[in-house]
Amino acid sequence: MVQAQTRKAVDVMDDGTGKVPTAQVEVEDRELLQSMRWWDGFVVCLANPGFLIAALGGSVLALGTAGATVLWTASVLFGFFQNLVYAELALMFPTKPGGIALFAHEAWRKYFSLIGPIATFGYWFAWSSVLAVNGLVVGTLVQAKWFASTTWSASGAHFLLNLPIFIGIGVILFVWLFNVLGMRIGLWVGYVTGGLLIIPLLVLMFGGYFTGDWHSSSMTFSFPASSGDAALLAITWMYFMGWSSYGFEAVATFAPEYHEPKRDLPTGLITAAVFSILVYSLLPLGTGGVLGTKAISSDPTAIAFYVGAFDRILGSAGADVMIAFMVAGLILSMNTATMDGSRALYGVSRDGMTIKQFGVLSDRHVPARAMTLDMVLNIWLLTFFHGALPIIAAGNLGYFLAHIFAQSGFFLLRKDRASWPRPYRLSGALLPVAGFVLAANIAFLVMGGWVEANRYGYGLSKTLIGLAVVCIGVLAFVFRRVVQEHTSIHWRESTPTMPDAESTRAFESMGVALDGQVQRSAPLAAR
Repeated sequence: MVQAQTRKAVDVMDDGTGKVPTAQVEVEDRELLQSMRWWDGFVVCLANPGFLIAALGGSVLALGTAGATVLWTASVLFGFFQNLVYAELALMFPTKPGGIALFAHEAWRKYFSLIGPIATFGYWFAWSSVLAVNGLVVGTLVQAKWFASTTWSASGAHFLLNLPIFIGIGVILFVWLFNVLGMRIGLWVGYVTGGLLIIPLLVLMFGGYFTGDWHSSSMTFSFPASSGDAALLAITWMYFMGWSSYGFEAVATFAPEYHEPKRDLPTGLITAAVFSILVYSLLPLGTGGVLGTKAISSDPTAIAFYVGAFDRILGSAGADVMIAFMVAGLILSMNTATMDGSRALYGVSRDGMTIKQFGVLSDRHVPARAMTLDMVLNIWLLTFFHGALPIIAAGNLGYFLAHIFAQSGFFLLRKDRASWPRPYRLSGALLPVAGFVLAANIAFLVMGGWVEANRYGYGLSKTLIGLAVVCIGVLAFVFRRVVQEHTSIHWRESTPTMPDAESTRAFESMGVALDGQVQRSAPLAAR
């Protein structure tokens, strides 16, 4: 794929003189650049620990330090197996951005065309809200460490402005500006901030063991005495944790931007998953063993306790450095969210699932309009909801729906497009695992998002906000079809059995033959 292609349209008309004048119109088609390698995708997903940082405090309050460690480990393992499925799906559609929402659309439109916009807007809202969540975390850490005595605030009509929110808004604007300048700039920032984030992560994961501040007695469970109630609490939190621990699927969203997608995309997905498994299991263990359940649970912000952990392990001066590094890493998380969410919205607009205006790239080859929508939305979320955990809860419904439709779509595509080229193919031995993960995610959504949301979660009202976002997505789909394209809504759409010309060229560049004999590669799990 090149930076830009020029397409010439020729209008031919006989004016009666025998001569045939022609009018030529040149239209520039901007495309996403194929500039990424697998390590770029991995660096993008170094942002994932930032999502854990935002949600760890709330999980310890509900589950205890040991309970949070067990469930975060289980949740990230679910994310790992999902990534094996997404490696196959991403390489089935190597020219299409959009990630798991796009996979859901391709698989389900044969059966129900509204699945695409439902998955798309749910996925986009969850990723977009990372900007507000991490902006607030950055502001809270900065205030707790360096401006603890600054307590001013202003409010009205349910909106709030204080120092953490003010700092968060500034960071959101910075990330937006950085991304609209172009993809490669964002990746280089990722290299730097991703490396900085690893340092405080290592301190939290291992520092307490070396200094003697980690104690096994600090690892406790806070589950209800009844085994049934304990199971419901665990299921509810497995739903809530998925917003964070499934996030490394974002590697698949950049499928058209990898230089060698057959190698780069699966490698990026798997390495990001392995890294996340280590962090999501060891960070709660290390931090919980240093502070204990009581110290973390007593923090009203559910964020500022990290300052106490660094103070205990390294002292105040060392904590200053670690908080600065952590802030840089959280900004990387926000960068990832902008990159991923905007490309998802751009990709589905190109596929006709939302209004046309979002399917346009800027002259720097980035979806700047989608990024701008993200920026405006997140400033609203930040000032209206005031807290990180309510924002996460509101975005989680759509995110889980996108995963469930993509995972079920994997099985539909195996049936409906059996001859479609698959440069990587999930091993048959792992199909039961994929089915189990799908069933578990459905159970997490039903129980955690609806049935037990008021009892063990963050309230059914947050789930209903997520449902409203999904409904807005459906209305945007109807507007695109009826108003902008002047067509009727087709509840079921015809689907191709083989790729189009553009995809065919992409497959051939990967060495996949399409001349009647589809090349079958070795199973992914065996590579």
